[in-house]
Amino acid sequence: MGKKGKKEKKGRGAEKTAAKMEKKVSKRSRKEEEDLEALIAHFQTLDAKKTQIVETPCSPPSPRLNASLSAHPEKDELILFGGEYFNGQKMFLYNELYIYNIRKDTWTKVEIPSPPPRRCAHQAVVVPQGGGQLWIFGGEFASPDGEQFYHYKDLWVLHLATRTWEQVRSPGGPSGRSGHRMVAWKRQLILFGGFHESTRDYIYYNDVYAFDLDTFTWSKLSPSGTGPTPRSGCQMSVTPQGSIVIYGGYSKQRVKKDVDKGTQHSDMFLLKSEEGREGRWVWTRINPSGTKPTPRSGFSVAMAPNSQTLLFGGVCDEEEEESLEGDFLNDLYFYDATKNRWFAGQLKGPKAEKRKRRRGTKAEPEGANEQECGEASAQAPREVVREVVTEDGTVVTIKQMLTAPGPSKQPPPDEDDSPEEAGGPLVEPRPRSNAMLAVKHGRLYLFGGMFEAGERQVTLSDFYCLDLHKMDQWTVLVEADPETQEWLEETDSEDSDAAEGAEGGEEDEEDEDSSEEDQEPQHPLVTPGEQFADYLPRTEQYWVRLARDDAGSEAKEKRVLKVAHAMAKAFFDDSA
Repeated sequence: MGKKGKKEKKGRGAEKTAAKMEKKVSKRSRKEEEDLEALIAHFQTLDAKKTQIVETPCSPPSPRLNASLSAHPEKDELILFGGEYFNGQKMFLYNELYIYNIRKDTWTKVEIPSPPPRRCAHQAVVVPQGGGQLWIFGGEFASPDGEQFYHYKDLWVLHLATRTWEQVRSPGGPSGRSGHRMVAWKRQLILFGGFHESTRDYIYYNDVYAFDLDTFTWSKLSPSGTGPTPRSGCQMSVTPQGSIVIYGGYSKQRVKKDVDKGTQHSDMFLLKSEEGREGRWVWTRINPSGTKPTPRSGFSVAMAPNSQTLLFGGVCDEEEEESLEGDFLNDLYFYDATKNRWFAGQLKGPKAEKRKRRRGTKAEPEGANEQECGEASAQAPREVVREVVTEDGTVVTIKQMLTAPGPSKQPPPDEDDSPEEAGGPLVEPRPRSNAMLAVKHGRLYLFGGMFEAGERQVTLSDFYCLDLHKMDQWTVLVEADPETQEWLEETDSEDSDAAEGAEGGEEDEEDEDSSEEDQEPQHPLVTPGEQFADYLPRTEQYWVRLARDDAGSEAKEKRVLKVAHAMAKAFFDDSA
């Protein structure tokens, strides 16, 4: 009895400690969030100018991660909302809504009055009620420098049939957070975990909330049993038996001043509603058999056919006290709740006959053309010199090197290669974390995400499809070359001028003696189908920096901005 009482007392102590920590974080982050609320209000003022629904056919969405991709419950459509993009100096948050038509392979940007504020790392759940509804809770907004965060605790619903947003205000819901997980269970939304972060502090959650889709009311659940420790970014899915599975996730804790230690969880739990006892839930730890995923964070999850849960990619971090190295992944795993078993997803590859026929009819001519374009591009880049006059009469001279137009492809195989070697390895998405997944008609769709190359964060906008019944090979729907993506180095150091002059922000000693011609800057490339309205915000900081170098440090900011926009427009027009 004594031990039991001591254990219960210890449990209550842990709850008090967590409550104190949450209060501490809340107090410190309140000032930060007040600062960001003004910026959010500014963006909402701009959104308020939208008074009617506008649907515009468009090119695929720009690079992003931590958005949501959801399958329409009735139509052959996918719905992409929100997300983030970082170019090395500035953080961009989105509240754009895109619809992908699966049959037509087309994207449409849908602008709807009074949308949710810009955000990323939220959760989106689709339910079939009323012609289809997309429910969104929480997420975060960041300052332009990515150093301050605002965590939302709002709940929104997009009525898919009428294309209208509605904010649902109901007390008693979860606190502001991002990285949480949410699923539809019967006629409720069940939410678990997440985290809240300020500049100096953070807190992870393991609480559970339910939102009733009939009464529009929140309730906090208090499951019995031992559940998961606080975490974010876990897998949360509903089993065929009606239970909820939690797997993995990430959390960190402070081990000493300014030093945090992260944990990539690999444990698994079952949250089950007790029969005949409405509102009563119980946690149970489970140990599935089979080939389990290696420990990781930032993985993506979707529901596969036969009610199996699919897990893709992520990153395995190797942490030292002063550094963090990540091994990015692109593997697939499936969890079968009926058998309580994990198994690895292995691609079978295309049949040899089909590959041979494709090489004989289409691949060889296309390959020949690509080779010709590649050689022309490599041997004869086109130099263009233009003079652009801005609105105030300023004359700007732009010198740029343009390669021959054509899609970016892998180098063609050598003539000595055998036909089988020429076919190359199976096409698959590059390793990444924080990608967006959705499943429709037994096909898995994957969009975007990110990986790291040294100090550079590369955000993706490619789009893939995989038939989960055949498991033969990935199909590329949108190909994107991450090498063309801009990356702006930080310029707050004393040697920033030298860094700005070096290509890509990197300066090697052997380049010091190279000629000015070799140091010709490479402007951010225009992605296929990109509009200038999307290109300018993505690359504006680069052009401003270039214009400021040309105009001199004493030039007025307004003039620098005009010159920058003129240079960007000229380059965009020449690249079209």
